[in-house]
Amino acid sequence: MAEHKTPALAVDGLSAGYDGPDVLHGISLTVPKGQIVTVVGPNGHGKSTLLRTISGLTRLRQGRILAEGREIQKLRPHQVAAAGIAHVPQGDLLFPEMTVYENLLMGAYTTPVAETVEKRLDFVYGLLPRLKERHGQIASSLSGGERRMVGIGRGLMAGGDVMMIDEPSLGLAPLVIEQIYEVIGQLRAEGRTILLVEENPARVAHLSDVMHLLDDGRIVWSGAPQDLLEREELLSTYLGG
Repeated sequence: MAEHKTPALAVDGLSAGYDGPDVLHGISLTVPKGQIVTVVGPNGHGKSTLLRTISGLTRLRQGRILAEGREIQKLRPHQVAAAGIAHVPQGDLLFPEMTVYENLLMGAYTTPVAETVEKRLDFVYGLLPRLKERHGQIASSLSGGERRMVGIGRGLMAGGDVMMIDEPSLGLAPLVIEQIYEVIGQLRAEGRTILLVEENPARVAHLSDVMHLLDDGRIVWSGAPQDLLEREELLSTYLGG
């Protein structure tokens, strides 16, 4: 009998929304340890809301959220972060008048041990050497790609078991997108667990273990990334080709 392994993150029957009707309807998915699970779909159909709900930023109306088998849906955002779920939001939401270094330290605010923080900082600077070069630079003066790297670095500074990354390629030039996904590829090689949101499945198929297609707040397809790329009718219906 195969050994049952508790996923790093799971959502079960999740429905959520803002002031009006539900945005998400009965979402269920799991993120196994050491894998990259990607949620793709058209913009405005609930991908970012899913990550915000897991983080405790958007109100859960029904369902469960589990980190390592422990229910966390009633926790506040800082408690979710302390439970090991790091969220890199769309657009990164940096502190614009803080330096790169100060923004990175903000990611480790739940970590009281200075030695641990320094080790994480060394790892981030090794993975993203551009940030070490820019460590004293004000965040608002960075390029779009550099800001995205700071957002990823800040997520790594949290030291969580799971990183949720929301559309890391949004608004970036093709060359910068390639650099960002090279970094995510390095994280994959290190065995990091990632829940990734992206609009373009072809861009992340080579990185993903499992892909879910989200439309109108519902998962309409799940499976291997290459299978989705071969389903022309799905791509045409939900993603415009």
